[in-house]
Amino acid sequence: MKAFLKISLFLIIASTLSFLWSCSKSENDVIPDVYIDFTIDLLDPEFAGLSVIDASDTIDSGTNNWGYRSAGYDNNGVIIYRGPEEYFAYDRTCPHDFAVNGLSIKVKINFGVAVCPECGTTYSLSTYGVPISGIGKYPLKNYTTSFDGIRYISVWNQ
Repeated sequence: MKAFLKISLFLIIASTLSFLWSCSKSENDVIPDVYIDFTIDLLDPEFAGLSVIDASDTIDSGTNNWGYRSAGYDNNGVIIYRGPEEYFAYDRTCPHDFAVNGLSIKVKINFGVAVCPECGTTYSLSTYGVPISGIGKYPLKNYTTSFDGIRYISVWNQ
C-alpha cells in the first residue's frame, strides 16, 4: 500500500510540474524570439508618463534610434506597462492571429489593455498580457524587465 501511495504521489507531482512547465513555455512562445535589449530613462520627457501607475507606452525601432533592439517581432514594437509594483513589457504582435493565421497584426493600446484590430481579442496589460475577452487563448509575448527603483527600466529577452 505504501508503494502504491508513493507512486501515486510521484505521478501527481510529475504530471502537475509537466503541465505547468508546458503551459508557461508554449503559451509564451507563440511569437518567435527576436533580440530585445534597451533601457528607458524615466527622466526622458518621452517616457515621463510611465511614472504613473497603469500607464503604458509603445516603443519601436524608431524610438531613440534603438533600431532592431526595440523593434519587437516583425517591427510591431514593444509595449511598456507600469503596474503598481513593477513594469511589464510585451511584444505588440497578436499571438492569436500569428498562431492561427500566420498573420503579424499589431495590437492597439487602450487604457490598460491591448486590443487586436483583426481578431478582437483584448489582452490585460496588468496580468502578464493574458486574454480577457475575444477568441484568443495565448498571452502576449512577455519580455523581461528590471527597474532600478529610481529612473531606469531595462527590457530584454533571454
